[in-house]
Amino acid sequence: MVDTTPSSPRMKFICDAERCIDCNACVTACKNEHEIPWGINRRRVVTIHDGEPGELSVSMACMHCEDPPCAAVCPVDCFMQTEDGIVLHNKDLCIGCGYCFYACPFGAPQYPQTTNFGSRGKMDKCTFCAGGPDGSTTEEDFKKYGRDRLSEGKLPLCAEMCSTRSLMAGDGKTIGEIYRERVLRRGYGSEAFGWSTAYKNTPTP
Repeated sequence: MVDTTPSSPRMKFICDAERCIDCNACVTACKNEHEIPWGINRRRVVTIHDGEPGELSVSMACMHCEDPPCAAVCPVDCFMQTEDGIVLHNKDLCIGCGYCFYACPFGAPQYPQTTNFGSRGKMDKCTFCAGGPDGSTTEEDFKKYGRDRLSEGKLPLCAEMCSTRSLMAGDGKTIGEIYRERVLRRGYGSEAFGWSTAYKNTPTP
């Protein structure tokens, strides 16, 4: 008998570097929605070959990897992964050691302080707009993790605010197919930035 029960969506990000115009709307939307303090950027735009032929901009944050290296190196096990594949962390357990910062290939973990070792403070990173690890929506949790948009049936605001639809968020199969169709229309192959590193596969043929 074939199991026809629908599986949970696997939440992922894709940034189509061919469409990103370096407007930083995604960065601003993230900071405003979650009231993130200065000095921390859960999302940032990186420009490659700035001012040269072939210049590309990429919107980057936590990619919510299938096998997150941050969780593998954390000495206090403050990371968890939801059924949707979202990687969350517990700030009450975090000791600010910085191991996750060095392990992450995307530079996602951020720290409010950058002084000598041991004084970084609690790590902060993108939550895919899913709030904290315990699902609470208290004011205290909002200050720690930001707004839980997913429980309201909404996608991450960074992707919703992207005017060129360069940044996409949602079920990996759905956004992967959208990206694949774009690549086919362009008539040449390419890979979404960070996709194979975070998700062990590529959305292109």
